[in-house]
Amino acid sequence: MIYRTKGGRMALREEKKRATRTTLADTAMTLFLAKGFDGVTVAEVARAANVSVNTAFNYFPTKEDLFFDRQDEVADRLAAAVRDREPGESAVAAVRRAFLARLAANDPTLGLSAEATAFWRLIDDSTALQARLRHLGERTEAALAQALAAAVDTGVDDPRPRLAAAAIAGLDRALHAEIRRGILAGADPEALRASIIELATAEFDSVVAGLAGYATKMPARGAHPGPEGDAP
Repeated sequence: MIYRTKGGRMALREEKKRATRTTLADTAMTLFLAKGFDGVTVAEVARAANVSVNTAFNYFPTKEDLFFDRQDEVADRLAAAVRDREPGESAVAAVRRAFLARLAANDPTLGLSAEATAFWRLIDDSTALQARLRHLGERTEAALAQALAAAVDTGVDDPRPRLAAAAIAGLDRALHAEIRRGILAGADPEALRASIIELATAEFDSVVAGLAGYATKMPARGAHPGPEGDAP
């Protein structure tokens, strides 16, 4: 009974933390949209969210972190696709499948909606946000390279995981840039989605041709004859 009570209290604390984090991020975005990213301070966000400035910084060390509040999830998504790939599926095929699934689910991090226009314009109007977006792309590529290196297990001196990650992440960035360009140009979101699906399928196919079989996950031992481990 004591254990359950303790666990319940811990769960409640975590829930409160998540709520505070969400409140801070939502409040910040409201202010950013009203005044521009550079026209808002963390202190203003804290006041509007009814928390102390120290509390705001505990959750978000920088103002850019408040804007990109889901950056850790975004930076890990390509690596996660590789880690979760299915038996017989290559790294590129897994990333393509994950990307198309996000498109189908209308993942908000894609920014593929008319409402995202203001979000993209905020980035265009701030050199700090542009720099953070580039850094986020670098983090995404580095995480992917790490996941690929673990998948093929060829050692830290092997440059191939880094080169493969650069190719895959570069294509992923280009597809996101097309979404951003289309939304800012006023394209119909559903028409743009269909175009991106077609483009992603074709372009990932070309990358697959160059990286065919790279980091393919082999079936479990005994499930299928053949070599064990991941393909180099």
